[in-house]
Parts: sequence; C-alpha cells; structure tokens
Amino acid sequence: MQKRQHFDTAAYLGVGKREEIHQYVNMASVGDVNDNAASDPIEAILVDHEISPSQARNLEKAVGCPVMDRTMVILEIFHRNARSPAARAQVEIARLGYMAPRLREMAKLAGPQGRQRSGVGGRGAGESHTELDRRKIRDRIAELQLDILAMEADRQIQRARRQERRSQAAVALVGYTNAGKSTLMRALTGSEVLVANKLFATLDTTVRALYPESVPRVLVSDTVGFIKNLPHGLVASFKSTLDEALDAALLLHVIDASDPGFERQLDVTVDVLAEIGAQDIPRMLIFNKIDHVGDAVAQAECAARLNAKYPACIVMSARRPDDVARLHQVIVNFFQQDLIEDELFLPWTAQQLRSDIYANCNVLAERADAQGAYFRVNGEAGMLQALRERLGLAT
Repeated sequence: MQKRQHFDTAAYLGVGKREEIHQYVNMASVGDVNDNAASDPIEAILVDHEISPSQARNLEKAVGCPVMDRTMVILEIFHRNARSPAARAQVEIARLGYMAPRLREMAKLAGPQGRQRSGVGGRGAGESHTELDRRKIRDRIAELQLDILAMEADRQIQRARRQERRSQAAVALVGYTNAGKSTLMRALTGSEVLVANKLFATLDTTVRALYPESVPRVLVSDTVGFIKNLPHGLVASFKSTLDEALDAALLLHVIDASDPGFERQLDVTVDVLAEIGAQDIPRMLIFNKIDHVGDAVAQAECAARLNAKYPACIVMSARRPDDVARLHQVIVNFFQQDLIEDELFLPWTAQQLRSDIYANCNVLAERADAQGAYFRVNGEAGMLQALRERLGLAT
C-alpha cells in the first residue's frame, strides 16, 4: 500500500515503493533466508490501472520484472479466449493499437536498435527499426479492418435473413463478465455453448432459439461480458459483438447475486449499454447464482432484499430447472403481449402451408368446409400479414 496525492509521473509508484517491490521480487527468486527455500518466482507485476509506455518501462527497470497494466491484462485474456475469425481479428487490432505507441520504449529496453539505418531490408532512407515496425503495424491494422468489414457484411446478411424469419422476437443476455450468462444461455436454449468460471469465456456472439420453442419463435443471443473501465479501444473493437444487444427487443441483464460488488457491476453494464445506444431497449434484471449465496435461509433473505430493492427483478439460479422454466415463461409472456387475434383461410389446394401456420401462430380453433380450412389464431401482426400474403389474401 502507498498513500500519495498523485501517481509518480516517471514510474507510477514512488522510489521507495519501487525498491520495496524490487526486493520482494529478488526474495521470491532466491528464497527467504528464514526458510532457506525459494518460492515461486514472480513472473509479472500487474497494475490495475492504465499506465503510459514510459511509466511501464521505468517501473520494469526499477523492479526487475515485466510489468503489465490493466489494458494489457485484458488484451491477453481476450487473446486467449478468442475463437472465431472475427473475434481474433478484433483482438489483434486492439493488441496492435496498444503496442504501437510502446514500440519506442520497448526499443529502449532492447538496446541501441532504434537508431536510423537506410536502404536495407526494404526500409526507406533514414527509417529506423521503430518506424518500420510502426508502418508494419499500420498496414496490418488496415488489412484486418478490411477483413472485419467483409465479415461484417456476411453478418449483416445473416442478420437480415434472421429478421425475415422472425418479427424482432430476440433476446440478448448482457451483463458483467462471469455473471453466468452462458450457463443461462445453455439452460434457456438447450445448446452446448461454452460455459467456464472465468473472465471473458465468451467473446463471440452465440444465437440459439428459445427451447421449448414458443409462438412467436424467440432467438436468444449471448454477448461478451462487460467490465469496469473497459478500454475504449476494446469497446470499439468488440462493438460488432454488442450489436446483438441493439437488435434485440428485450435485454436480460444478468447479475451475479453472490458477488458483494454486484451494484458496481450493475452500474458498469448500464453505462456500457448507454455507450452503444441500447439504453432504451426494454430490460429485465436477472439476479443469477442465488444458489452460491449460502444455505436456504441465506438465499431466502438475499432474495427478499433484492426483490425489495428491485421490485421487477427475477432472482434465480440457472442450474435450477424450476427457475429456468419460470424465466422461460416470463420471456414468452413478454413477446405474446402484443399478439393479435385473426382468422386465416387455407384452401385445400394450399395445405402445404398448414405447418407454417402452426409454426408461427397459436392456433385457437380450426374448422373446415368444402373450400378449405379456417384457423382462428393468435400471432404477431407482421407475421399474420406475411402469412396472408403467402396465402394470396393480402389486404
């Protein structure tokens, strides 16, 4: 611990604190004189703050150990968890953007390699190694951005196709990282999405249908988790994964009820949703992991407090089938509140469309005469109009 009015401009920490950390790093490497045994060596110093390249370099020289600031740690986690081509490209852009302004400091640590050289190995006259590296980074970022634009075009086509198959019946799971969104996604859809108890296990948007299926058919998407002080470069890089939240008609804001700091995490998610323009989309608060709070009495007390403070919230565990079924019904009720009742006529010559009516509407009654079948249905206005057009009865 160190009490200061402001961070040290040269190396983030003061001289005395840097010397203390240096001694601690050496002690871990050679062993404590009291127990005559070396502990695990210190591999890196992690700073829970964004520091400048020069501060990182000076701190690293002072303590004798690699230094990683908050942004670099998050980037490393993203790098390890990215799976799809789009996520990997976005991570690489963010990493390159982070490294570009630090090349000069890295060159200083490496030695006299940044001096000017000319006309060798493709470098221009008087172009240093650092300048060459920066140019390569700029070229690589431009190449990746073109790749992302191409992938985004494909995603837009896929999204448009989904929009044709549904009438905006889409739910997006949002919330702080490791709040249990992927576990809830698996429970609601019966899909085998990745579930892991670690930060940013999900970096790619996954879309699955609500199961058991309902009318209208609801698609559920799992999005990347939010985090406090997420670097703006990462927010921009991963905006495409957050676009599913903008396309949704309902947001399920998942919160870890067992985390003592859940209120701060709730505020972080609200702020990020506002940044991407999703603040006006209808939202439900889902307090997950209530089974991690303690015994039955502690869980009941916690649920009572949450319901008193957030009257419209749902307190549950994604691992309890009864809780998942209750949330499933809440989602279905939300999308069925705007259904309208209508009658569709299906001539005997068009009976192949019968399955479409049952798939997209709640059939309340059915009767038949010599010309065909009549269906009294509940459905979305847009879907009913589309069915009438397919039946040749558009009005």
